[in-house]
Amino acid sequence: MKNRKAEEKVRLNKFIAQSGLCSRRKADELIESGVVKVNGKTVNEMGFLVSKKDAVTVNNAPVKKSELTYIKYYKPAGYITTCDDEKGRKTIYDLLPEEIKELKPVGRLDKDSTGLLIMTNDGDLINKLTHPSVKIPKIYRVVAEGKLNLNDLETLAKGIEIEKGKIAYADAMIVEYDGKTTVLQITLYQGLNRQIRKMLDFIGHPVISLKRVSHGTINIQGLKKGQFKYIKPKEIRDLLKQLEKAEKMALKEKKDKE
Repeated sequence: MKNRKAEEKVRLNKFIAQSGLCSRRKADELIESGVVKVNGKTVNEMGFLVSKKDAVTVNNAPVKKSELTYIKYYKPAGYITTCDDEKGRKTIYDLLPEEIKELKPVGRLDKDSTGLLIMTNDGDLINKLTHPSVKIPKIYRVVAEGKLNLNDLETLAKGIEIEKGKIAYADAMIVEYDGKTTVLQITLYQGLNRQIRKMLDFIGHPVISLKRVSHGTINIQGLKKGQFKYIKPKEIRDLLKQLEKAEKMALKEKKDKE
């Protein structure tokens, strides 16, 4: 009897994306450029179907469809969010066990920041969650120097040019003030480099500590620094539902501007 599961066919771009190599959109570009082969033959056809039995290569390197894996990781301070670093700095991959070192982070946290990183081999999900047009909330708990007031919060909400041509926005609320520092809850819908640090520097309240507590529907509840947990299927379904709504909203906004 034939193994049906082995013969299940999927579109070539999905097969490549599920290997963790890239997103489906990028896979389409690779197929179009002629660097993808199936069983030794170059394939340019969009929608071409393959199964696990087929030998797929990109730039002559073998591609294997992987089981999709999702984890949430509590990044500690002092590590950068990358595989390798030319400066020899410590990376999160120095801390991760071998079985999840193939996973890639969804976005980044800078060296001094802590908190939630979603990690996966699902190239599609990474692309969708990091696409600038899709507004998925990321929530941070931030300790800043001095006492912030409502005018400061309004400045953050209205936007600050942190780089030439790049306006950064943040929704912030004051959690507490201890006489020297202010604890803030900050929600971002963008993913600009060191966004919160640059914004708070601009208004004269440098960041003392910064922790990401949630990304979309996923949070770090129950995790300690350096720990990870596999994300449950229901949690991924909830995240995908939120993502679908955000994509529809982004499409509507695009049409309204046309």
